[in-house]
Amino acid sequence: MKRTVIIMVVLSLAAAGLIFAADKSKMDLKAGDTVYACNCGEKCACKTMSRTETNCTCGNKMVKATVVKVEGDTAMLKAEGWDKERAFPTKGKYACACSGDCNCGTISQNPGKCACGNEMKKVL
Repeated sequence: MKRTVIIMVVLSLAAAGLIFAADKSKMDLKAGDTVYACNCGEKCACKTMSRTETNCTCGNKMVKATVVKVEGDTAMLKAEGWDKERAFPTKGKYACACSGDCNCGTISQNPGKCACGNEMKKVL
């Protein structure tokens, strides 16, 4: 009986952990945060963002950007060399698939590699 109760508690805690685990497909951003973003321009569809310096899924070097404001699922970013703010979705169609201790936070609208060099997973 005692063993059954312990097993049930452990399973309940594991399930709760999965339910409340951080959603890697969404970047929680606020004004003033710094991220790395695709530097290809407004017409680029990848809209890759990461917390770590890397290349975007297009293969180009990302630029260090500052979050100006966040409205819903869109962050307005500003970076050196940009003449105006650019809109980036805070929820990716693809996200870093690394283990829980990874903090690159890479998300993209296109498939490709995250900042860790691993293939990102498609978000359901």
